[in-house]
Amino acid sequence: MISPKKSLGQHFLQDENVVRKIVGSLALHREDVVVEVGPGRGELTKHLVECSDHVVGVEVDPRAVALLQDTLAGRLLLVEKDVLKVRFEEFSRRYGRKLRVVGNIPYYITSEILFHLFEQRDEVLDATLMMQLEVARRLTAKPRSKEYGILSVFTQFYAKPELLFRVSRNSFYPRPNVDSAVVSLNFGEPLPATNISLFKNIVRGTFGKRRKTLRNGLKAMGLQNDALKQLEFDLTKRPEELSVDDFLSLSSSVEPFSKDLTDKF
Repeated sequence: MISPKKSLGQHFLQDENVVRKIVGSLALHREDVVVEVGPGRGELTKHLVECSDHVVGVEVDPRAVALLQDTLAGRLLLVEKDVLKVRFEEFSRRYGRKLRVVGNIPYYITSEILFHLFEQRDEVLDATLMMQLEVARRLTAKPRSKEYGILSVFTQFYAKPELLFRVSRNSFYPRPNVDSAVVSLNFGEPLPATNISLFKNIVRGTFGKRRKTLRNGLKAMGLQNDALKQLEFDLTKRPEELSVDDFLSLSSSVEPFSKDLTDKF
């Protein structure tokens, strides 16, 4: 049995009840293509291969890869690679189906993994991920709440997030200092028609002036007073008050003047 490596942010899930809850939430079919991020010692993997004929394990730790090759030989495709360097299209093309991603992901690269998924959402049907409870709350936060911010807006733009259940820190070895949660991200809906680059720029730029009005945020981004006066939007609001749809409306209003915006955000 391998021991956890701090450098890889490894906290192995060892609570069988939690494992079964995750598997139950997936409601897998034999033909589903499941990509597990960081299978580690295989506590979840051994259940996934019982439910699906197409399981891919993406694991950066060669010790874990060797262990899984011994314990689950021939029952899954193992890819020894950093998940942030994986192109999901390789697997969706290989199996001819969109992917179902699952994993107990390292806390320290949670945001990077999320944005990696967002960029490749066309290849993914859904993702069910274990993450720090605080981050899970940010993904699903509503406007005007203290957790609501850039990550909330981007997540809710790219996917439909749902916090499925909370997981005690006692369910892991070694025991982390915080509790976790399992979050489901559904990528089934098409993205709204918008200038995505501009949308992202405005979200980042206005939240960069959090607690200040949209007028101040847009002005700091380079929008001139003449343009601000022409926007059909309530610029006295603050970014934390805006829903995803509100940001989309704001982006549409700003687009005719977008040449004035700085790219530093």
